[in-house]
Amino acid sequence: MEGKPEDDGGDLTRRGFLGGTGAALVVAGVPTLGGVGVEEEGVSTQLLEAVPQTAIRVTVNGTEHRVEVEDRWTLNEFLRDHIGLTGSKIGCNRGECGACTVLLDGEPVYSCSTLAVWADGREIVTVEGLERGGDVSPLQQAFMDHNAAQCGFCTPGQLMTATALLDRIPQPTTGEVREAMVGNLCRCSNYNAIVEAVLAAAATSGSGGAQ
Repeated sequence: MEGKPEDDGGDLTRRGFLGGTGAALVVAGVPTLGGVGVEEEGVSTQLLEAVPQTAIRVTVNGTEHRVEVEDRWTLNEFLRDHIGLTGSKIGCNRGECGACTVLLDGEPVYSCSTLAVWADGREIVTVEGLERGGDVSPLQQAFMDHNAAQCGFCTPGQLMTATALLDRIPQPTTGEVREAMVGNLCRCSNYNAIVEAVLAAAATSGSGGAQ
């Protein structure tokens, strides 16, 4: 069977159609970097809008910070990458394991699923803020004495949740400790030692884990 002529008087040809489609795909696949249009074979992409930013004022471990943050930054990203406080860890990065727990106005929160802009005007305490005058808190000491830290990755989050508990209930029962710590996972399964450490800190301090 004879092939159809490539040009039949100005109508769209198969080769012309495929050529035009390919050019469209190239344009659609052109990358953009940092909101700046990138030109590919003379075709300019549309400029992306700048990422929205918000000025916030937060107090972190007793120090006030006035900074502009990108609205998409998580609190964990802000603390680790822009304040230099790397104690709160990134575990699951989806609000399930508790390794990133910090205190926000005294309440434990997952910093990986909390936006930095939500912390505007509020007080944050990280694991670095537990020490007083160079000394660890009674809770931190109890974690060491009772071998509550195994690999140590979850320990900062465990400490912050337990600190909030002891500040709220200075003399908790074993059941109250277990209930409070349920949102913090330990992949080493060292839960019994963690509960023992929290109870020991309560017995020695009697006034909260951070004191």
